[in-house]
Amino acid sequence: MKIVLTITLFLHGLIHFMGFAKAFGYGNLTQFSKEISRPMGFLWMLAGILFVVSALLYFLKKDAWPVLAIVAVVVSQILIFTLWKDAKFGTIANMVILVAAIIGFASYQFESEYREDVTSAIKKFTVESETVTGRDLEHLPTPVKKYLMYVGIVGKPKVGNVRIVFEGEMRDKGKDWFTFTSQQYNFFESPVRLFFMKAKVSGLPTNGYHRYDREGASMLVKVLSLIPAVDLKSKEMYPTETVTFFNDLCLFAPAALIDKRIQWQAIDGLSANATFTTAETTISATLYFNEAGQLINFVSNDRYSIAEMKTFPFSTPASNYKLINGYHLPTYGEAVWHYPDGEFVYGKFNVISVAYNVTDLW
Repeated sequence: MKIVLTITLFLHGLIHFMGFAKAFGYGNLTQFSKEISRPMGFLWMLAGILFVVSALLYFLKKDAWPVLAIVAVVVSQILIFTLWKDAKFGTIANMVILVAAIIGFASYQFESEYREDVTSAIKKFTVESETVTGRDLEHLPTPVKKYLMYVGIVGKPKVGNVRIVFEGEMRDKGKDWFTFTSQQYNFFESPVRLFFMKAKVSGLPTNGYHRYDREGASMLVKVLSLIPAVDLKSKEMYPTETVTFFNDLCLFAPAALIDKRIQWQAIDGLSANATFTTAETTISATLYFNEAGQLINFVSNDRYSIAEMKTFPFSTPASNYKLINGYHLPTYGEAVWHYPDGEFVYGKFNVISVAYNVTDLW
């Protein structure tokens, strides 16, 4: 689709240079039955340049391309009306480009909300100067302490935020899988989770934004970045997103598990229960480890299934640990609902990158 639109923009732009050539007598252009004045010729050239530059910006994934393309379509269509008999079929290309540009602009606007929230959160963030010591781990149950030693947090800076990039697949119950890419920022001092996903559902570009902070939690999903498909701000969203926030912390920012807001209870040598409290909301989860010290599963009963708005056991089995930025972290995980009629895997996540204590928008 990207290649098709790039070629359409580029070729449509080149065709407009014919109007400039006609006005200045370059070549025998019999396609035009009417003469074109030189001032109008310059406008044909301008439209051509705008389309060609739009094609380049679109191919390079630059945010300005939709605005430039819309301006190009307006100029082009005015010119087409002046030569309707000869150029009317250019309207078809203009309409295709206009629809794509409107969707592109809407996508940019939707993602801008996320980027502005991230920028605001980063401005409030103070870079951690202290390092994690062995004393920071003394109050933890043995399997949690072993996990953090395996990850390799001792001697490294304390973690105040994390940026995670995923790619993977998701689905709703009874529906097909769709692929996605996502980027998120989590901040820990005053819990914030900002998650933006780009996907294609039934072939249509679909973006989603999850926002979580002490003021509340919301989820907005838009088809073509224009049509709301999901818009949730219910009270059930807060404990749900608190579980998700804590899950991210356990798997991808384990250095933050020394936080005093987390209460631990040892179960046995390979598991422990954690209780996390924020904004007068308390959630709990059981963490399971293997003999090597890896966290292999996270289970909570405090997360609401959005479809039913009921709590069901929720788990995130994780595996394929690798060294990322000096930490041993899982690079593959699943999101699983444990419904009464059986397990339902609704998400598969592959880690692309993880960065800590970030001070800029990526």
